[in-house]
Amino acid sequence: MRGRGLPVAMRGAARAARLVAMAATGTGTSAGIGTGHKRPHPEPAARIGTHDGTFHCDEALACFLLRLLPRYQDAEIVRTRDPQRLAGCDVVVDVGGEYDPGRHRYDHHQRSFTESMRSLRPDKPWSTKLSSAGLVYCHFGAQILAGLLGQPEDGPVVTALYDKLYENFVEEIDAMDNGIAPAAGEPRYALSTTLSARVGHLNPRWNDPDQDTEAGFRRAMELVGTEFLQRLDFYHRAWLPARALVEEAMRRRLEVDASGQVLELSQGGCPWKEHLFQLERELALPRPLLLVLFPDRGGQWRVQSVPTAPHSFQSRLPLPEAWRGLRDEALSELAGIPGCIFVHANGFIGGNRTRDGALEMARRALELGGGTEST
Repeated sequence: MRGRGLPVAMRGAARAARLVAMAATGTGTSAGIGTGHKRPHPEPAARIGTHDGTFHCDEALACFLLRLLPRYQDAEIVRTRDPQRLAGCDVVVDVGGEYDPGRHRYDHHQRSFTESMRSLRPDKPWSTKLSSAGLVYCHFGAQILAGLLGQPEDGPVVTALYDKLYENFVEEIDAMDNGIAPAAGEPRYALSTTLSARVGHLNPRWNDPDQDTEAGFRRAMELVGTEFLQRLDFYHRAWLPARALVEEAMRRRLEVDASGQVLELSQGGCPWKEHLFQLERELALPRPLLLVLFPDRGGQWRVQSVPTAPHSFQSRLPLPEAWRGLRDEALSELAGIPGCIFVHANGFIGGNRTRDGALEMARRALELGGGTEST
């Protein structure tokens, strides 16, 4: 049945692939998110307008997302810069020089455009200038997710995943299309395999005899659609359940160590970092968490330093400097702890054969202060 738990469109890789193909070609995507009722008198197919020529990640994602909506499930995509043809479209993205959600016009290139998620939705924190992808997601994202997941549009699951997908998928596309660097200063290395870059490589090469972009745009929609649905599936079925695991571990942290600064997770592989930072704020912990224990798949244990921020390579408390880069007996002898396996050269993680050994490594790191921050 549609609407009970996770609908058919999201249950298997093959079914999700068909949903991507249908959204990319405009053939019956309502099977994944609609009501399932056939219209006795089909209305003329809607038209989605976007620019022709070289395509980019933002309008490819915008078009894919729109086709996940029942109204645009069979929409023709009209790629043109002709104002008269665009005027006949039901919705226009990334072209036309106007942002008017009342008329479904979603361009961001005009000089007057400065909108961000925060400016359009003050309850959201993100201030990155929106692209056409971000505009469509801002206005329709919750409706799309609710349909895909069979959840209420204003419910906690859709709300959490809406925020997560914007911050960790759509915002990057917005920033890159608007030329916003991820950090100030000269980059230390090239980022050449982002989703936006991979979409760009689907355009014809400058010296190709055939400069037609239609087939490439369809492939771009399939690419961004596949990654969007895969990311949604991961966040829904792996990331979101991890929050409950991390929260329970936080509430039991004093049973692990009296400092309250060591977290023990019962399962390895759990994506804990972002949950940890959010729950620290929500639970108003009196002292920051510094180290996390968890088992690996082989039954051994890891002790990992909590980073200074969710995506940082710096640690709040790295493992002691003297341990770094050592392994096995040499490490166990120096640390005075049996069963040591390794400590990474940057000190952000180490291993022990047993849970008690990993806990002792954590306690010793707390006593020794951990040395300097890793980079």
